[in-house]
Amino acid sequence: MSGQNPPFNRTNWPIAAAMIQYQNILPDGSSVQDQAPEGWAATLADVTDAGFTELDPTDSWIRLADLSPARLETFMGLVRDAGLTIPAISTARRSVIDPERGEEFLAYNHKVIDTAAKIGAKEVSFGLFYPLTDAQKRALWFWTAQGTTSPDDPAVWRLAVERIRELGRHAQEVGVGISLEMYEDTYLGSADSSVRFVEDVDHPSVGINADLGNLVRLHRPVEHWATMMRKVAPYTRYWHVKNYFRTEDETTGLVVTAPAPLEFGVISYRAAIRMALEHGFKSAFLVEHYGGDGLSVSATNREYLRRILPK
Repeated sequence: MSGQNPPFNRTNWPIAAAMIQYQNILPDGSSVQDQAPEGWAATLADVTDAGFTELDPTDSWIRLADLSPARLETFMGLVRDAGLTIPAISTARRSVIDPERGEEFLAYNHKVIDTAAKIGAKEVSFGLFYPLTDAQKRALWFWTAQGTTSPDDPAVWRLAVERIRELGRHAQEVGVGISLEMYEDTYLGSADSSVRFVEDVDHPSVGINADLGNLVRLHRPVEHWATMMRKVAPYTRYWHVKNYFRTEDETTGLVVTAPAPLEFGVISYRAAIRMALEHGFKSAFLVEHYGGDGLSVSATNREYLRRILPK
């Protein structure tokens, strides 16, 4: 659970905009990493126009940890000028057990922790999921195609545990918490496996990002969201929230899913959040949505959370 400063209530709970709808590579082929400050400011204006006061500079959009000190200070100045704060930094597809780049990503994640501490972010979200496969890139919804699976190898599991524990020690030293994202076919690909993994890591700075949406969207049988949430609630900290419509045909086995606004999908976040609150949850939220105007739907999701969080 988070070390942020309580008490939070529905009016001041940090609810950050995700940046998954913004790509790192711009239409002209250049990178957001090298973008002029005016370009960064224009994107931040989108976020504030949508009513957000918090932002997660998800590293699929911009890698703050890879900016020079001067460029980082410029970016943070723009964030402040926009009236935004950054409660957390999320990473994507930079697994510390990636078979080709695991050590590189471990070093990068250490930089993310230091960057979070430098800018005042209290949490980071790491995952053990891999880059999209070619089939996933071709699919309308990438989760409908099979991605890379973490190996069923006790030695690799131990390596993952050791490297996350190493990151946990670093995070504790600089006052940052780590949230590990639930994601299919990884060592956090189910509630039971997520709990086992975090308990094996056994570090007070490391918890679970209960991103149940990553699992309920799968076109395959999955554990009921409420059962999963009851298992992970004691370990939940910085939390990515999104929802999906899900239809299951018991006569054929057909499963169909599609992104849904937070209050309309199969997960009842009113109930899920209450479960987490019962275990002392006091971290920030990140609101996400895939497809369409994801930022505007995320803003709708933010307002839904404001209505159901404690007064």
